[in-house]
Amino acid sequence: MASGGSGRPSGSRSGSRPGSASRSSSGSTSGSTRPGRDGGGARNGQRGGGSPSGKGAGQRTGQRPDAKRGPNPVTRGKRPSTATRRQVPWLLIGAVTVIVVLAVGVIGFALMREGEVSAWRPSDDNRDPSLAIPGIVTGQYAGQQHVTAEQRVAYDRSPPFGGPHDAYWAACNGVVYPTPVRTENMVHSLEHGAVWIAYDPARITGPAVQTLAARVQGQDYTMMSPYPGLDQPIALMSWGHELKLSDPNDPRIDQFISSLRQNQYQYPEVGASCDALGPGYFDPDNPPPFDASPLPPDAVTMDGRGAAAGAGG
Repeated sequence: MASGGSGRPSGSRSGSRPGSASRSSSGSTSGSTRPGRDGGGARNGQRGGGSPSGKGAGQRTGQRPDAKRGPNPVTRGKRPSTATRRQVPWLLIGAVTVIVVLAVGVIGFALMREGEVSAWRPSDDNRDPSLAIPGIVTGQYAGQQHVTAEQRVAYDRSPPFGGPHDAYWAACNGVVYPTPVRTENMVHSLEHGAVWIAYDPARITGPAVQTLAARVQGQDYTMMSPYPGLDQPIALMSWGHELKLSDPNDPRIDQFISSLRQNQYQYPEVGASCDALGPGYFDPDNPPPFDASPLPPDAVTMDGRGAAAGAGG
């Protein structure tokens, strides 16, 4: 018995139980494959596709070179703010367009207006543009035939536009006479290159008078006055030229003025003055009045009989 008791393995208590060897063995096996400090680096390196040198550990924390970025969950489904969207400056484009259109219109109108004015401007090639004006009447008259302040002339036209005339001219530097003026003085101004606008005060009144006056005021070598008994509402005269019409807005008025005012080819005394001579000669503030009475027997005729050639200005 003693020997049986002594024959019980003495290491059974202190040793491992059955299966402990295998557990130990498995433990040692698992211990051999459990990640350690060195083994973890290699394992991580293999997963990262890196080399055993450890570069894979750094690549694992970053993105793969061929990885595609997915939608940003913060901005997904949201439109870009107006601050980031590109704005079309429609207001600026519209303003520039309007300016360009206006500039083109102004330039076009100026060119058209210049073309219209040039057509009625005298030149060496077109010495009398007024001949193209419908209704123009022309005549030939000798200059430098003067009469005294007491003489009258038997003019062949009414109003006259040439022939013997007073020795002193009427002021024609943009003067609008409110009352009819002696005809003989007005004709002398035509000899100096002026245009005379006459109107029938019974038919041209108020705004119509102002419309005509606007073409005269401030315009040198231009004058205007009422003319009682005129057979048409309006008459325009320059030396050797006449145009009668009824409408103060008729475009032929401007054509006549452009063609004949100071037209050096059409009047006798080129360069003569239109300024007022003053009291004792011709006073524009108190001009000699228009005389509508019958002509006296000794009236100077259109051929200059009774006139003093060359006298006066």
